[in-house]
Amino acid sequence: MGNGWKHWQRGYRAALAGAIALLGITTSAQANPASHLRPVELRGVWLTNIDSEVLFSSRNLVVGLRRLSRLHFNTVYPTVWNGGYTLYPSPTAQATFGIALDPYPGLQGRDMLGEVVVEGRRLGMAVIPWFEFGLMAPAGSELAAQHPDWLTQRQDGTQVWMQGNEPRVWLNAAHPGVQDFMVNLLAEVVERYRVDGIQLDDHFGMPVEMGYDPYTVALYRAEHNGADPPADPEDPAWVRWRANHITRLFRRIVAEVKARNPDAIISLSPNPREFAYERYLQDWGTWERRGLVDELIVQVYRNDMGRFEMELDRPDVQVAREYLPVSIGILAGLRGRITPIRLIQRQVRETRDRHYAGVAFFFYETLGDRDQEFQRLFPFPASRPIPPDLGF
Repeated sequence: MGNGWKHWQRGYRAALAGAIALLGITTSAQANPASHLRPVELRGVWLTNIDSEVLFSSRNLVVGLRRLSRLHFNTVYPTVWNGGYTLYPSPTAQATFGIALDPYPGLQGRDMLGEVVVEGRRLGMAVIPWFEFGLMAPAGSELAAQHPDWLTQRQDGTQVWMQGNEPRVWLNAAHPGVQDFMVNLLAEVVERYRVDGIQLDDHFGMPVEMGYDPYTVALYRAEHNGADPPADPEDPAWVRWRANHITRLFRRIVAEVKARNPDAIISLSPNPREFAYERYLQDWGTWERRGLVDELIVQVYRNDMGRFEMELDRPDVQVAREYLPVSIGILAGLRGRITPIRLIQRQVRETRDRHYAGVAFFFYETLGDRDQEFQRLFPFPASRPIPPDLGF
């Protein structure tokens, strides 16, 4: 069946779902004007292992999840792939670089992800593990040391890319070893845990200056009559060629995840489309048009309201909303820099005024001691949006 038909189906189903919801609100309000209707809105939070202790003990985890439930959040995105390690006992990680679990003391002797799933389900929250590092790894990681042929590089042969003060390297999406590793990593989570889906973010790509490693160069030459890749890393055809390899890997991940659980939500949290494609070769616009994404949360981490609203009004985001639930990622703060609650309130209001599917906050710890303010934002529980293809 063609993609056009699938997109028509998804658009029709989304419109039908909205009509049904509107009809339900109208009739219910007529029957009981005083009743509070349960809205449909994504209210998500990313749970990190950096600058946060929420994942590092069973008690912290239970307290944190119960707090989020009390504040009427309905979805959590716990990190499970960060810093070159998995945060759950992973047979794939064990087989690939010999370490099944992040060695941080707070994760030993327990299965953090299993605990999130059990408590989250008990509280009625969706649990969508977040593969935060995507195709990125620490330069000194066991993965990088044991599989140097998996790493990509610049034209001058350098591989290290600085993320703040942290040296990183990038896995080559065109390499069969990388492909098998990433596919197995995500598929095993869906197979072994009762999760609601999986999430990738802006790190599932690679910087535009990368792609000049020996494997990729040889592959390019084989497909271009022996010609070398363009010297300009921003050459449009060269950008497209590398982006297509990332798209093929993403498509394979989706197929393997859906084969294990057809109802698993494929969640993506990228940067705005133009930046994601031009700077990190992540062509999520194509992924969305091909029906590969069930939930889109665009990171709009802006402290300037004009720029925030501009990102919300971009035509490419409006197109995506025709086919799937699109929510907005809002920055609640970073270490040492908490976003003022009034700015958060304004950003939530602008998101709601434009009828987006909801919001997700980065990250748990920076919600801070502001429970009353978040209760005012979310005074009643809400059901999370159901992707049209999963809801009918």
